[in-house]
Amino acid sequence: MTDSSLLAQKYGLTGKKALVTGGGTGLGKAISKSLAESGAQVVIAGRREDVLQNACEEIGHGTAYQVLDLTNMSEIAGLAAQMQAEHGSFDILINNAGNTVKKPFMESDLSEFDSVFDVHVRGALELSRAVMGRMLEEDRTGSVLFISSMTAYIGQPNVSGYTISKTAINGVIRALSAEFAESGIRVNGVAPGWIDTDVFRAATKGDPERKAKIMSRIPMGSLGDPEDIGWACAFLASPAAKYITGQVLLVDGGGATGF
Repeated sequence: MTDSSLLAQKYGLTGKKALVTGGGTGLGKAISKSLAESGAQVVIAGRREDVLQNACEEIGHGTAYQVLDLTNMSEIAGLAAQMQAEHGSFDILINNAGNTVKKPFMESDLSEFDSVFDVHVRGALELSRAVMGRMLEEDRTGSVLFISSMTAYIGQPNVSGYTISKTAINGVIRALSAEFAESGIRVNGVAPGWIDTDVFRAATKGDPERKAKIMSRIPMGSLGDPEDIGWACAFLASPAAKYITGQVLLVDGGGATGF
């Protein structure tokens, strides 16, 4: 076997089917592109059909889409079944969809916390239940990833709902990895640091002090690129990571642990 074919066998995803939530923009689109370029058949899911259509064209590789709102939890199981009937059972699930409310804790209320928790945790759990249930029914191995955040490791003001939700995700990864390891379903996470996305640029626009503080926290001295997250996910979903489960991979230039 040549070196290139060995690499393709160990790191490639040819023949695998992947579902990526929030796959139409930002990190989700970068993740979807990396999976597709690794050979996977990718389905992206999100709330806005026009955004999903544009992303499919940009990603290429036969990427398909499904409109899905994770806050409508009563519909998740049915939509997951519909997607798997149309595209085949998924081998890879990337729980990436997210939202946030930026507001001081003392000005926040429980409904705002719920709006964030419903997407990051409750909705992701219901979708995982549906996809993993099919894996168990068909006695197949699989890889389920949750996108965590460095905010699960460090404190940041004014995003308490987001931080709490992402910290809960780390607990989800530990719990599900232990429960499903014997079935051959691996559960891991990727925790992005500060990544050069439209969201980051909007958050720091006109606030040089905030941006300077962020940059001072990154030992590697630069923002990450969206594809850094994409390729981390592709690796964890690949056969090369077959003995990895229950882990959260920080992709943050050292920001969570550096000084």
